[in-house]
Amino acid sequence: MVVFSSIGKRFCNRSFSDTKSYLLPSRLQFQSIRTLLLQSASESVKIQRLSDADSGIIQINMDRPEAKNALGKNFLKGLQNSFEAVSVDSSAKVLMICSSVSKVFCAGADLKERKTMNVPEVRAFVNSLRSTFSFLEALQIPTIAVIEGAALGGGLEMALSCDIRICGEDAKLGLPETGLAVIPAAGGTQRLPRLIGSSIAKELIFTGRKISPKEALSFGLINYCVPAGEAYPKALEIARDIKQKGPVAIKMAKRAINRGLEMDIGSGLVLEEECYEEILVTDDRLEGLNAFAEKRKPLYKGE
Repeated sequence: MVVFSSIGKRFCNRSFSDTKSYLLPSRLQFQSIRTLLLQSASESVKIQRLSDADSGIIQINMDRPEAKNALGKNFLKGLQNSFEAVSVDSSAKVLMICSSVSKVFCAGADLKERKTMNVPEVRAFVNSLRSTFSFLEALQIPTIAVIEGAALGGGLEMALSCDIRICGEDAKLGLPETGLAVIPAAGGTQRLPRLIGSSIAKELIFTGRKISPKEALSFGLINYCVPAGEAYPKALEIARDIKQKGPVAIKMAKRAINRGLEMDIGSGLVLEEECYEEILVTDDRLEGLNAFAEKRKPLYKGE
């Protein structure tokens, strides 16, 4: 079910510099976050909130097996709504993006659907895709792409928008768009060179060749290459480690890193100071000091 039908256009046009500024439509203001999360998923994009000791970890599961999780209009709308729901969930600490489809993370654009679009429709769809991945990148919480199988084209561009990428060793990664006489236009030409350097990024984009996780690891494109089928356990291990840390500190660290990369070092250090100032006045900072002195595990509340 898609419940954000009235905000699709606003979603594509809004600024993604700070997801915290996003306001819910009035008709949703009194719904609980749990209801919002459950309703915002589509049939092919499902949200799962982990519980008990893993409370605070949220999974988005892509499940469009007949099209290998190809990015069609309805599938994209499900992703948009799911990312929106996570962005307003104050209990969310880590997001994991997973696939429920065997041997595929996301195969990229739905080319069968794309063939039926005229030029204005293609332009609008690609702009929406680019905006969606920018929104994902701007989420205040850490995001982890859990990659088993193919992550191609828009699928890899979505993974590039995440903070951390974990791959099973049987995965295949690539940006094959130039073979279809187009370019990776959902952020690929910008995020890939920033991550691995312009020379290797140019080679991969110009040739469109697929690479293995081991090669991707050597480029710095992914964080871990693990045995096939073990990407999820590794990602969950990392998510559990992150959620034990101070939530405000994690958000400020992400802000300082992401925004600092767009600045010169002097401006970045000023930004770092501003982020640290926000942490100084939190109860969590004092709790961390007290827990260290008392030799116990800290109980952070994100305050």
